[in-house]
Amino acid sequence: MKRIKEIFEEHKHRYGYRRIAAQLRREGTIVNHKRVKRLMVKMHLYDISIRRRFKYSSYKGTIGKSKPNLIKRHFAAIIPDRHWYSDITEFHLNGEKLYLSPVMDGCSQEIAAYTLSRHPVLKRVMDMLDQAYQKHPALNGLIFHTDQGWQYQHAAFQAWLKNHGVSQSMSRKGNSLDDGLMEGFFGILKREMFYGFEKTFKTMNELEQSIKEYIHYYNHDRIKTALKNHTPIEYRNMVLNKAVQ
Repeated sequence: MKRIKEIFEEHKHRYGYRRIAAQLRREGTIVNHKRVKRLMVKMHLYDISIRRRFKYSSYKGTIGKSKPNLIKRHFAAIIPDRHWYSDITEFHLNGEKLYLSPVMDGCSQEIAAYTLSRHPVLKRVMDMLDQAYQKHPALNGLIFHTDQGWQYQHAAFQAWLKNHGVSQSMSRKGNSLDDGLMEGFFGILKREMFYGFEKTFKTMNELEQSIKEYIHYYNHDRIKTALKNHTPIEYRNMVLNKAVQ
């Protein structure tokens, strides 16, 4: 029971009974998730509940060229750097707005790069591309999938992808399920560190720092059942190591 509570606190109440059971198994303790659930109820340990808010949309109509949907909801990639996904989400705090623009890998679900800005400007999206390329420059065969937001229709964005040999893919207009991987990440992010915690952030700088810390936590510490109970970075390294054997 002690270790269950320790894991619960270490992950700031973000882990439910299934994930705690998986973490215990990673540590060598074989335990059924139903037993973990019973013990958590006994100790009054309840994970963060789902809270939903409005969704930011960057769609401004047709301002450039839309692209076909090459992914067609087949989000997962066998190896890293074959499918990348991006979108923009908006945070509201004390009458101000903050925009997060990340790149997610379709194999490991790692957030490979991201930018934060007070305005949804094209430059920050282009900076995100440059960061992702500097971190993972082997882009041969990469498909980059987004919604039809104006930034992704922009000639500069599309030229960058073309110049780096990247195929562009877009969701169908008004179909959020086509962008399900990014929608899922934004939901997890806001549920686990923002919704219900707004009053803990006194300034936008504090919120920015918290988002940066969360993304590091998400990549390096938060295990995912879809990744066989590995973290995104662990899974990426595992897949790449197997590929060279």
